[in-house]
Amino acid sequence: MQFNCREDTIAITPLWEGERFPDGRPRVPDRYLDALQTMILEELWKPLFTQGYESQFIAMQSLHPEFREDGSVNRKLIGRAVTAAYVPARPDYYQAMTRIAHSQGMTGTPNQWVIDSLGNRDVLVVDMYDKIYKGTFIGGNLTTALRARTGSGGAVIWGGIRDVEQMKKVSNVQVYYRGVDPTPIRDFALTGFNTPVRLGSGRDTAVCLPGDIVYGCSGGVLFIPPHLLAEVVDSAAKTQIKDIFGFEMIACNRFTTAQIDRNIWTTEMLDLLTAFIRTDPRGKPYREIDWSREYLLAKSGDPTDTQSAM
Repeated sequence: MQFNCREDTIAITPLWEGERFPDGRPRVPDRYLDALQTMILEELWKPLFTQGYESQFIAMQSLHPEFREDGSVNRKLIGRAVTAAYVPARPDYYQAMTRIAHSQGMTGTPNQWVIDSLGNRDVLVVDMYDKIYKGTFIGGNLTTALRARTGSGGAVIWGGIRDVEQMKKVSNVQVYYRGVDPTPIRDFALTGFNTPVRLGSGRDTAVCLPGDIVYGCSGGVLFIPPHLLAEVVDSAAKTQIKDIFGFEMIACNRFTTAQIDRNIWTTEMLDLLTAFIRTDPRGKPYREIDWSREYLLAKSGDPTDTQSAM
């Protein structure tokens, strides 16, 4: 057994064909992380859900609100996942775990081992088995360490936190968590480091793999598989401009809500959309988008199709 094993991480993320970090995690280019700043949850969720990735979102509370009172963005959490899974301490396993960790050069406590591995724009994703009492994974000190190591990163803790007042004073860090308790963390053991982790229970469950892109917003956290991120960003951009155009068409009674909500737009609608993108200042950020697939679907699809685009 080995914690944070490069070969294991590569083995469980085989669909990623790009660059990797030394620990084996997919290294998604920063430009895609930057693009997520202007996108909303529903735009990013849709292409994942339609491809069968139905356990990627978990509702959680955040240390800081996503938006300020004036509606401007305050703090989103966007970065690359470093994962860790824990269980209640058992004496024999705890001793074995400690020996393994020390043989790999890890020092301190099982939560510090993972934080010490973080790099720029990383997000720590922890399955603390919903432990809040004596399950406070981070507090003031480790949040400060989190900020120093990740820059603009943060953490998603399926468990507890403490020192909330101190944590809120640490700049440029966002943390999602299950609850708050004054007790220090106790009686826990590490079972997985950069392995798959599960947050939630029952139907309200999300799965995160090392290297997933973490998107934290007002409602909770979405985990985006890295091999799908380029497609997700492209799809979200298309949804954004279709919404801008669609709202205007509805307001001026050019199209009905049923027409705008269709999964496949007609050629006429696409012609008007692309003209809008070319001529309206609001379309400028979207002028490099390729709409050939949508035109192909419009020409081959059922003209009476009324299925919602979700």
